[in-house]
Amino acid sequence: MIVSEIFRSLQGEGKNQGRPCTFVRLTGCNLRCAWCDTPYAHEGGEEMSVAQVLDRVWLLRGTHICITGGEPLLQREEVLKLLEKFDLHGYTVEIETNGTCDFREVQAYASICMDVKCPSSGEKSDLSLLPYITPRDCVKFVVADEDDLLYARAVMSRYEIRGEVFISPVEGSDYRAVADYIVEENLPVRFQVQLHKLLGVQ
Repeated sequence: MIVSEIFRSLQGEGKNQGRPCTFVRLTGCNLRCAWCDTPYAHEGGEEMSVAQVLDRVWLLRGTHICITGGEPLLQREEVLKLLEKFDLHGYTVEIETNGTCDFREVQAYASICMDVKCPSSGEKSDLSLLPYITPRDCVKFVVADEDDLLYARAVMSRYEIRGEVFISPVEGSDYRAVADYIVEENLPVRFQVQLHKLLGVQ
């Protein structure tokens, strides 16, 4: 598999926000979002075997793993092999995905954090995947303005999302306005500031 980086940090978003985590960031993405945190992961990286990734993760210690990207599910077959090994060794794994690749095959081994792309991102997720989100998974909307909030609300009205839902304002946007909208509309979500942006890590 082609790996952009493997590192330890705090999880910056989603249901495990603030938790120490080992990140396995894979290279390659099929989207070019306006708010991408990691454009450097679109290309480059290092070819690594599953065994090499396992060794690197073991040296960093910790039992919670986040497989991210880019879009990690573009390397589905290698990810499945890696997940089987992580499961064998007792790791807890979550996968961050942009919601364009079918994740059902990996849910036996990992929880899913699906990033539903809002209009300001310039990209789209496959909303037909939302019914397959389970209570152990989560969904997040990164919003920049009222149009994004209206979009998120419409998506939640159309689809029953069984996992927890987070709304995160884009860095530099009006956090207060986003918070006020959530309260005024009584949205069934949790407001979440992107911790990795505050800490200056990815």
